[in-house]
Amino acid sequence: MSGAADREAVFPTRQSLGLMKAKLKGAETGHSLLKRKSEALTKRFREITRRIDEAKRKMGRVMQIAAFSLAEVTYAVGGDIGYQVQESAKSARFRIRTKQDNVSGVLLPAYESYLADGSNDFGLTGLGKGGQQVQRCRETYARAVEALVELASLQTAFVILDEVIKVVNRRVNAIEHVIIPRTENTIKYINSELDELDREEFYRLKKASREQKAAGYCCSRCGDEGEAGGSIFERPGAC
Repeated sequence: MSGAADREAVFPTRQSLGLMKAKLKGAETGHSLLKRKSEALTKRFREITRRIDEAKRKMGRVMQIAAFSLAEVTYAVGGDIGYQVQESAKSARFRIRTKQDNVSGVLLPAYESYLADGSNDFGLTGLGKGGQQVQRCRETYARAVEALVELASLQTAFVILDEVIKVVNRRVNAIEHVIIPRTENTIKYINSELDELDREEFYRLKKASREQKAAGYCCSRCGDEGEAGGSIFERPGAC
């Protein structure tokens, strides 16, 4: 983790150090937010999974009852009434409205079924015989369609959440295992380089101070000997 490939290619300056520290703080904040978002989405995902299981069980029971109800109508009427229903129905009364649920910034579509206002277009179907069976079959299939709409809404949200959770988890892992370690290594590299520069500067100043002190001491000795009448050029090793 200490190689050049595990850090950013930056010049070691104090400005770069400040930028890297700001980047690290932003990465840690983003990681925390994405982690909480992933947890919230996962919680909703598990709830939807449980509701899908319940909706499928409910749909199985309702569709079974609807199939038996249609068989009763066929037996009571003495034939298939599908053609009569299609000819009698002018417009659909069973309709669907859509809305959106916001879950941690993710918009999930939700479908809701309702009955539109209007008269029963095929109310006279089965008037001769089997009228009760026809009405019961109609109500049963209405409940079946409601169950299907609920299941479709849950499965749509399931697919969207599954994809979003994968994307969020990839981002969390990238920040946790790539961006934050690289930024920390870059900060360590810049600090080590700045410390080395400080040591070099300290050594240079210390050396310059010693040279200045030595030069001042030599000049003071030369001045003393000159006042005493001696010649500094007559002695080896003199200034």
